[in-house]
Formats: sequence, structure tokens, C-alpha cells
Amino acid sequence: MDWMSDGLQDTGWRRHVLSALVMNQPGVLSHVAGMLASRGFNIDSLAVGETETPELSRMTFVVVGDDRHLEQVRKQLEKIVTVVKVLDISKEEFVERDLMLIKVRATPEQRSEIRGLADDFRARVVDVGPSLMMLEVSGTAKKVEAFIELMRPYGIAELARTGRIALVRDSVRPVDRATLPPEPGGVVVGHSSL
Repeated sequence: MDWMSDGLQDTGWRRHVLSALVMNQPGVLSHVAGMLASRGFNIDSLAVGETETPELSRMTFVVVGDDRHLEQVRKQLEKIVTVVKVLDISKEEFVERDLMLIKVRATPEQRSEIRGLADDFRARVVDVGPSLMMLEVSGTAKKVEAFIELMRPYGIAELARTGRIALVRDSVRPVDRATLPPEPGGVVVGHSSL
């Protein structure tokens, strides 16, 4: 849900997407989460995974707070020995995604209807059982939440979400890309509108 539409703008608080590069060591996640909790921040979303450098992981978390307070927390997080860098990417142009697996009750007669809805959301059917279908959907949090609402009438048996992951967009403007040499393999990658 967008902070502009959920009443947060009236409080001076807003959603912040933080991206932290941390060393791949035991206890880093609990240390960072503990620091945020001790400062009164509730973590709305948290995702951790290895980066292109195996010694480092990227933590992406979404918290709600005012800019000044969160900036202090960001600086304190950077003082943790195992934290390499912390960025509040909320003010940047960034791409975010959330991944979900969802089990939906589906009679044989409902399966084609559910597949049609899945196609509209670019979701994939990953398993079909006698009474359940499992689907995979990724995209913005709003897209995932909209898909959940469409599946509710069928009956949601179970769902799991990764939490949001995000990366800052390339700083080169799309119109300047024509002057760049082609990427390896001859493909120049642009920005997706999804």
C-alpha cells in the first residue's frame, strides 16, 4: 500500500525502503532487526539473500518512520562491524518486487477461470492437485495484494511471500542508452514498466 494513500502523510511518517549490504556471517540479521526494533520501528517487510559477491548479502527492509529519525538509525546501522553499507533508496528511482506462492481451492470447473486470472497477472501455475492449485506471482506489492484479493472468493488455503526486494535504477537516462555500446550478447537492457 502506498504511504500517500494510507494516512501516513498526515503524521509526517512515510514508508522507507532500506537496502543494506552486510557480511555473510551468523547473527547479522538479528543484530540489524534488533537495532530497528530497539528504536521503535516495525519491519513491514524483510528479505535477505546473497549478492553477486558470495561474501556479502543484501538485506532489503521496509519500515515506517519520519525522515530525521530514520537517518539516525541508518547511521547507527552503518556502525555495526558486519554492515558494509546502508541506503534509504526510497528517494531514488528503484525497482521493487515481491514474490508469492499461493494455494487456492479450485474445483476442476474453476481451474480454467483461475488460469485466466493468472495469465492477466503474469502469474504461473506451479502445481495442480485434486482440490488445490498453487500459483506463483511476482511484482510490486500492490500487484501481489490485488492478486490475493482476486483469489479470496475461491478460498485461499495457504500463501507465502518473500517480502520486497529492490535495486536502484541505472542512473543513465533511457534516451542516452543509444550511445552506449551493446551489452554482452548484443542486448541492451532497458527499464521495465512492470
